[in-house]
Amino acid sequence: MSTKASRSAARLMLAPAVILLLAWMLVPLTMTLVFSFQRNLPLRGGFLEWVGFENYVRFVSSSAFWPAVQTTVVVVGGVLLITVVLGILLALLLDQQMWGQGVVRIMVIAPFFVMPTVTGLVWKNMFMDPNNGLLAYLWRFFGGDPVVWLSDVPVFSLILIVSWQWLPFATLILLTAMQSLDSDQLEAAEMDGAGTLSRFWHIILPHLSRAITIVILIQTIFLLAIFAKIFVTTQGSFGTRTLTYLIYQRVLESQNVGLGSAGGIYAVILANIFALFLMRIVGKNLDR
Repeated sequence: MSTKASRSAARLMLAPAVILLLAWMLVPLTMTLVFSFQRNLPLRGGFLEWVGFENYVRFVSSSAFWPAVQTTVVVVGGVLLITVVLGILLALLLDQQMWGQGVVRIMVIAPFFVMPTVTGLVWKNMFMDPNNGLLAYLWRFFGGDPVVWLSDVPVFSLILIVSWQWLPFATLILLTAMQSLDSDQLEAAEMDGAGTLSRFWHIILPHLSRAITIVILIQTIFLLAIFAKIFVTTQGSFGTRTLTYLIYQRVLESQNVGLGSAGGIYAVILANIFALFLMRIVGKNLDR
């Protein structure tokens, strides 16, 4: 049983790490908040004047703001749908005994460790190139005309690229949860005459509900900040401009740090709304 002195010593030892972590998060956020109330043009001498909420009004009244928010929601929703559904199917497959099971698992998980810029370039040049891409050769083999993926179906292409990298993460979490399922429960259901689909729907899926909500929560937080894959594939063209990429473009085009900072605060608010909503879902599932 810990004493008051041991608890105080533990807090004292943790204090430097906590202070450093808080400074790491709060200092950039505070600077962004301060810049958002300024007219700050680095190429014209930096700080010029305080403008209050002008940057916020200007950013949200832009004709590109709501389409960017809509694209962000569509991309995040599409990636979550693909990764959760395919993640469950892959977890079911990898949970079976097979030859070379360890190698297969490593190959499935490997894409998660590829850098986002490399992922975007590989898909753009090796798979989706309309002339020399693998998908173009496959299309021609079956007698069809190659699809110009990044201009004909740009949002779907972006969802496909991002899903390819995040699918291993979902698979790993869901596979870990699946392996914690009591096999005796499945055997008892099978002996009672429950079919494969019935066992999946009434036993496996409810058991995975916590893991699914955790996957959705973690992925959503990171997916809201997608940037590198858009930059190396479409550069925000053809309706693939998300809120994060819009912030980058506004700063680059206007060279106004204050305007970009206001957009950054909007992004933080949107991320926190998503996080709070999803945390409630996770909390309910964890309490079951």
